Amino acid sequence: MDTDRLIQTLAADNDQRPRPVSTQLAMALLVTLPVVAAMLLVTLGIRPDFMSAMRNPFFDTKFLVTLALAIPAIVISVHLSRPEASLGRWIWLLLLSPFILIVALIVEMTIPQRAPMMARIIGRNSSVCSAAITLLSLPILGGAMIALRHGAPSRPAIAGALAGLMSAGLGATFYAAHCADDSPLFVATWYTLAALVVAALGAAIGSKVLRY
Repeated sequence: MDTDRLIQTLAADNDQRPRPVSTQLAMALLVTLPVVAAMLLVTLGIRPDFMSAMRNPFFDTKFLVTLALAIPAIVISVHLSRPEASLGRWIWLLLLSPFILIVALIVEMTIPQRAPMMARIIGRNSSVCSAAITLLSLPILGGAMIALRHGAPSRPAIAGALAGLMSAGLGATFYAAHCADDSPLFVATWYTLAALVVAALGAAIGSKVLRY
């Protein structure tokens, strides 16, 4: 066999390339999101008045807040999976969710309320809210870590924290379908607490498993 044909043969044998991190993450979400949906349905279930609650703007705002956290975190996580990538201006995308929440809080403050502020903060499900979001986030976080290991983030702890925010945002989106507390004050307190817990967990795990 001459040299040119040998090179072509070796190139053909090596034709299979690893999937990019974005594809790996998409596959991880396709696997873990149905698992989280099943966890919610088997344990907590969807609130009985789900369809009528959709006419409440504050109920819809919960999904806007959680998805506005999850989607930018997905984009930034993929970006940070490259060794030369830095957070830079990308961090501004993470302000979208707090901005929506602040606007909702301002709107709520301008509307006469029958329940006092502390009652709206505590709500009816505060005892399970943060724990439930955290638990629903864990399968997503595990899948995200496996996917991000196919990259080479230069700051693994930050990449892990972003994976945690992504997981918390998606976990909270599922939980919002069960949660009967629609007040932005409740969301700002307990959803935020859960997101911080999962982000810290992601940072701790990422600092170890995403290091290369």
